[in-house]
Amino acid sequence: MSLTAKWSYPTTVRFGAGRISELAEACAASGIRNPLFVTDPGLAKLPITAAALKGLEAAGMKYGLFHDVQPNPVAANVEAGIKQVRAGKHDGVIAFGGGSALDAGKVIAFMAGQTRPMWDFEDIGDWWTRADPAGILPVIAVPTTAGTGSEVGRAGVITNEETATKKVIFHPKMMPVIVICDPELTVGMPPFITAGTGMDALAHCLEAYCAPGYHPMADGIALEGMRLVFENLPRAYANGKDIKARAHMMTAAAMGATAFQKGLGAIHSLSHPIGSLYHTHHGMTNAVFMPYVLDFNRKAIEERIEPAARYLGIKGGFDGFRKAVIKLRKELGVPHTLGGLIKGLDMDKKRRSLIGDMAIVDPTAGGNPVKLKKKGALEILDAAIAG
Repeated sequence: MSLTAKWSYPTTVRFGAGRISELAEACAASGIRNPLFVTDPGLAKLPITAAALKGLEAAGMKYGLFHDVQPNPVAANVEAGIKQVRAGKHDGVIAFGGGSALDAGKVIAFMAGQTRPMWDFEDIGDWWTRADPAGILPVIAVPTTAGTGSEVGRAGVITNEETATKKVIFHPKMMPVIVICDPELTVGMPPFITAGTGMDALAHCLEAYCAPGYHPMADGIALEGMRLVFENLPRAYANGKDIKARAHMMTAAAMGATAFQKGLGAIHSLSHPIGSLYHTHHGMTNAVFMPYVLDFNRKAIEERIEPAARYLGIKGGFDGFRKAVIKLRKELGVPHTLGGLIKGLDMDKKRRSLIGDMAIVDPTAGGNPVKLKKKGALEILDAAIAG
């Protein structure tokens, strides 16, 4: 079966090895003549980035380069990008990289023509209607990891440094107009990043599937996404050059982000404050919390997990599924506790309480199958520390 396709759900996705060669044509198809190429400092130095930029040059396309994007991007990164996109009179953005570069690139494009502060567009109620749609630049998204699925999302996660909290900036027009998913771009990912981003994709699919509410389409996408992760993440981790496994993981990442329109949950709502305060890798933090959140939610999701386990070929219902998650984590070198992830973890009562407060107000908390109150959030946190 060929792993080349063209999808239009939720946006146009040009999928397949070698399709980065279509970057300049994708810009032209989107009406972009002078893009700002947004990436991170590490990627800016790599051959895959140089090759992408060379392709733009060969097509006679003018562009600007912005790479001041840190892991877990902060407001200052976005503000610097907005300044450059305006100064260069860029008419679109190419967001190239992992979740951080994709999120930053999308928010830069969104804010390019806005006059209100960025935090006025946080994903709360109908705040997105405050934006001027005419001021939003088109985005071409090019993921180089397989995890966040930000390439098919309508939001960007940006950290407010003043409060050390992650904020979701949302607008329907933040959805990239064209996505280029080229699994060859992920071949160079080191094992740690392969594992972390892959577990992020699994967390998206799992939490979307377990979220309450009626959304059979999201459920089906999430279920198949989980299958792709369980079958292909160990292969991609063991052999980074396995292009079929890389392709399937890139698919699973987009599927997870498509499915979680239904909702996320406590895995993410606890991972976000830990990431903000301790600067951990988001996907790896999700992976640490996963079994402890499964335990917390067991009574509410056990009946949901049993048919999922059967579809995935996992025996033993909920317990079998939980064992499969633990086995996968072990294969990927995921620490079993937060102390294994954060060296010298020192969490006093004040910091512990703060994490609990942050978790229950995180935008993802509302999708947890069991209503997440501070007591429950701290119960999960303590379990993730103790093991």
